[in-house]
Amino acid sequence: MQLQNQPLAKGHYTLKNVRLETDFEYDNEEIIKTKTDLFCIEIEGGKIKSIKPNNANSDAVDAKGKLMLPAFRDMHVHLDKTWYGLPWQTLSPKKKTVKDMISYEQEIIPELLKTSVERAEQLIDLLQSYGTNYVRTHFNIDPTSGLQSLENLEKALENKKNSFGAELVAFPQHGLYYTDSVPLMKEVAKLPHVGFIGGLDPLSIDRSIEKVLDFTVQLALDNNKGIDIHLHEVGESGMKTINYLIDKSIENPKLQGKTFVSHAFALAHLNQKETEQIAERLASAKVGIASSVPFTGKVMPIPTLKKYGVEVLIGNDNVQDYWSTFGSGNMLQKANLIAELYGYATEFQLSRTLQFATQNILPLDDKGNQQWPKAGDKANIILVDASCSAEAVSRMSSVEALMNNGNLFWKK
Repeated sequence: MQLQNQPLAKGHYTLKNVRLETDFEYDNEEIIKTKTDLFCIEIEGGKIKSIKPNNANSDAVDAKGKLMLPAFRDMHVHLDKTWYGLPWQTLSPKKKTVKDMISYEQEIIPELLKTSVERAEQLIDLLQSYGTNYVRTHFNIDPTSGLQSLENLEKALENKKNSFGAELVAFPQHGLYYTDSVPLMKEVAKLPHVGFIGGLDPLSIDRSIEKVLDFTVQLALDNNKGIDIHLHEVGESGMKTINYLIDKSIENPKLQGKTFVSHAFALAHLNQKETEQIAERLASAKVGIASSVPFTGKVMPIPTLKKYGVEVLIGNDNVQDYWSTFGSGNMLQKANLIAELYGYATEFQLSRTLQFATQNILPLDDKGNQQWPKAGDKANIILVDASCSAEAVSRMSSVEALMNNGNLFWKK
C-alpha cells in the first residue's frame, strides 16, 4: 500500500493517542518489557513543538494508539537504476563480474533513461510505504548516461520534495578510466547539491588503487565533498584500498566523518584480531562503512565495527534491479536481518537494533531513559502497528503513516 499523495495534515496541528516508549520494565536486573503510554504531539514549522499528556477528546489528528518511531533512513540505494515498475526479471547467469555488468549497463541504460523519472518515483513510493523518508542515493556518471541519470533523478526528487529527502553521490559505475568518466566527474563535482564523490573497485576496474583514490580525494577536497567508495574487492587489494583511504583521511582532516567505504566485503574475510585492528584504524580516521548486510558465504563484522566506534550506515542497495534480485526497500527488514544474523534476540537487544533503520536515533537510551522525541526535534516520524521497538524489529511491523518535516501522510 502506498501513502496518500497529499498530506493529511501540515503546518501547525496536534496528534493525539500517540504511543511513545517511556522506560524498560525489569525482572530483577533483566529487561523483560518496554513500557509505553499515550501522548499528544504538537507539530509546528516542521518540528515537534511540544509533547503533552494524552487528551483523547481533543480536536486533533487521531494516531489510533500507533507507536511513534523516528522515520527511517536508507543510506545506500540507487534510485536511478531499478527494474521496479517494469515486468519481473531475475539476474542472468551470464553476468558474473562487475565488468560484465558494466557492458550490460551500456546496452540497457539508453532505454531505461526514457522512463527513469517515473520509476524512481515508484521506488520512492515503495521506500516510503516502509517508513523511509531520507536516502543517500548514488547516481550513475558515465559516458553512456552523461548527466541524464542525475537530471532525471532530480526531477523525481523534486516531485517528491514534500515527503522525501536525499543526499546525492556521483557514482562512476563504469570506472574513472575504464571508460572516460573523469571529465564528467569533474563537471558534476561542481554542483552544490551533489554531496559525495563516489568510486568503484579501483584495482580491478581501473588497474590502480593510488591513481583512482588520489583523483577522488583531490576532487572531494577541491569541491568540499564527502567520499563514498564502492569496494567489492576482497583480499589484499580490498584491504589495501581501505587502508589507503584511511591514510588519506588522516592526512586530510576535512574528510574525516565524510568518508565511507560501501560494501567493504574484504572485512568479512578477516580473522577476529585483524578485524579489531582495522576497526580501530577506521574509527580513529573517522572513516565509516556503508553496508546492505549481505550474507552469501561471509558475514560482515558489524558488531565489532560498532564496538570500536566505527560509523556503520545501512541501506538496501539495489531494490529489485539487474544487480540484485532480493532488495525489498524495507529498512525494518534490514534491522530484522541484523538481529537474526548476530543473535540479537532479547527485548533490549531488539530495541537497540532499531538504530540500524533510523541511523542511530532510539526512543530510549540503554538505561531506559526517554531520549526521543524531544521538543525541537525535526518532525520526521512514522506511526507503526507495534507495541514497542523490539516488536517492530522482530515482526517487521506495518508502517501506517509517515511524517516528513511536519507533513503527515497516511496510508491509502
